[in-house]
Amino acid sequence: MILVKDILYTVPIEKVVGSTHVAIRDIHFDSREVQLNDVFVAIRGTVSDGHDFVKMALDKGAIAIICEEIPKETVNGITYVQVSDAQSALAVMASNFYGQPSQALQLVGVTGTNGKTTVSTLLHQLFTKAGYVCGLLSTVKIVVGTTEHKATHTTPDSLTINRFLREMAEAGVEYCFMEVSSHGIHQKRTEGLHFAGGIFTNLSHDHLDYHKSFKEYRDVKKRFFDQLPPSAFALTNVDDKNGNIMLQNTRAKKVTYALKSYADYRAQVLENQFTGLLLKIDNNELWVKLIGAFNAYNLLAIYATTQRLGLESLEVLQLMSTLQSVDGRFQFAISAKEKITAIVDYAHTPDALQNVISTINSIRTGNEGLITVVGCGGDRDVSKRPKMGEIAARYSSKVIFTSDNPRSEDPDVIISEMEAGVPGEHFKKTLSVTNRKQAIKTACQMASANDIILIAGKGHETYQEIKGERFEFDDFKIVNQLLTELNK
Repeated sequence: MILVKDILYTVPIEKVVGSTHVAIRDIHFDSREVQLNDVFVAIRGTVSDGHDFVKMALDKGAIAIICEEIPKETVNGITYVQVSDAQSALAVMASNFYGQPSQALQLVGVTGTNGKTTVSTLLHQLFTKAGYVCGLLSTVKIVVGTTEHKATHTTPDSLTINRFLREMAEAGVEYCFMEVSSHGIHQKRTEGLHFAGGIFTNLSHDHLDYHKSFKEYRDVKKRFFDQLPPSAFALTNVDDKNGNIMLQNTRAKKVTYALKSYADYRAQVLENQFTGLLLKIDNNELWVKLIGAFNAYNLLAIYATTQRLGLESLEVLQLMSTLQSVDGRFQFAISAKEKITAIVDYAHTPDALQNVISTINSIRTGNEGLITVVGCGGDRDVSKRPKMGEIAARYSSKVIFTSDNPRSEDPDVIISEMEAGVPGEHFKKTLSVTNRKQAIKTACQMASANDIILIAGKGHETYQEIKGERFEFDDFKIVNQLLTELNK
């Protein structure tokens, strides 16, 4: 039996009305999900205020209300607890409710603009190959041992995180690798968790619709490292100009990695081909199936993490050579007849798009053309749209601007904002095809033998979101189907 007082352990409390010695069934921050004897946490969100739904929660049977402002009229027999920060309180309460599961395993968080999914997924893959029972909380999926669940957010809400961590602890999971988004940090979803380590990949232009400025975005990322315990490690990419900033106030053990700068862990790219990378790490050469300098950083972060967690280095290097690329991250196929290479990548920021195109251009011999199909998501940071248009046009042979996930916006308006960034001398290389499937088909029809088609922005996603509805849409399946039909 769990009491209200049990879930409030270490939560700063300003005022209590009623008794905290009351048994509870569950915790919710969505009043629609409340049942008899549940706790309702009133969160002030960007769209709605949970305090407006306290009465609904009580009508549905809530026995306790956690809020930042106690209602003027209280109900006898109901416990009201006033806290200064309901989001933070929810995170700690969630951890207490599920028995502080993050302390029962080694939890490693990965944050940064690009690379979070690749690093966390490949760490999960490597540790599983090494014989450990592992968990994964990622943009693509949630894995508990051998059971997979579909993910809905990069970093789930704190109740969902702790519920899955409890499942992991009960399933004997030893290591869990978790993507930590800036939204998740800002909304306190990771508070109350005990991390064994944190990894910083890089920082570039993204989510400025939410964070308002790059400095705020950077400082939110930094907060994750500020909160790591002294027992943890803080691993950062010091080739990124923000890498050392992440370590400024951390109490964790500071560890660095880099390809260009002095660091604790370094790597060298010896060969970069469409079939993989030849790397040199710790004076050992290894061939990996991933492509591009950005993946060299990801792999080095993975290697450094394994060393902080005590794995044997030669075994790790051998396992790294067997790692498979993550769905939608430089995922490629080559048509049988014309040898056209189609690459699907999640690149949805200027930096990520430039990384992917630069990687392709570094491997091209110069005889192949690069046709880039790209759009930008609606209801998101509009300032990156002209930058993405400029990068695609400047560094590709041809560009097709198209719809991504327009959400509530007009895709043609989004495309025009991308076109606004295209330098005049490159505009003749571009065209606009709003329908995404037709845009991919056009790229396939334009491609000559040995050309490369890059389809950027959606990666692993298997849907397109238009006017509040999700329609089935898989870039990789579609381009494979079209190339097969056109190459008959």
